[in-house]
Amino acid sequence: MTMCSYKRIAVTAAKLAEVSLTEQVRNIIGIQKPDMLILREKELNAEEYQALAIQVLTVCDEKGIECVLHSFVDVAQKLGVKKIHLPLNTLKKQQRDLSFFQTIGVSVHSREEAEEAYKLGATYLIAGHIFATDCKAGLPGRGLEFLRQVCEAVPIPVYGIGGINNDNTKLVKAVGAAGECRMSYYMKLKERAT
Repeated sequence: MTMCSYKRIAVTAAKLAEVSLTEQVRNIIGIQKPDMLILREKELNAEEYQALAIQVLTVCDEKGIECVLHSFVDVAQKLGVKKIHLPLNTLKKQQRDLSFFQTIGVSVHSREEAEEAYKLGATYLIAGHIFATDCKAGLPGRGLEFLRQVCEAVPIPVYGIGGINNDNTKLVKAVGAAGECRMSYYMKLKERAT
């Protein structure tokens, strides 16, 4: 796998940022432009999420960043965003046709879940958590062998998440992941004082 095909994905969590999420997205793009951004703000209601999505989509469009909305299927359709990320349980409960979406990402935590998500129409997977992380305090990471098994189980891109940093990113690549997702790293990223 070549370097240019390995995706770096920023996953949002506004509560971790010291500034507004829209401002943090601008910071991220200015400092270390990711290939994709997943707007994950699950604590918001649909109306709040839509208002935030409009702002973040504007920034991403200006800067040429792929933006994927998370969980809010109706909001994505209303805004004409054809990229959605869903928890597996949400995907399983969806009674409606998701053919509007060109991209359907799904979070998985086992090889079996990966296979099920693929059969249900996922076009990419996020598998985790790989290493110990503050976001899952007290829970050991599932490890690189888990990530390798998920990558081998499905013919779609698999991105690792959880405790990935500059020291272990090569290990994630080595087991066949198509890229990596980071949340805390991007949400806390800021310009260094000069």
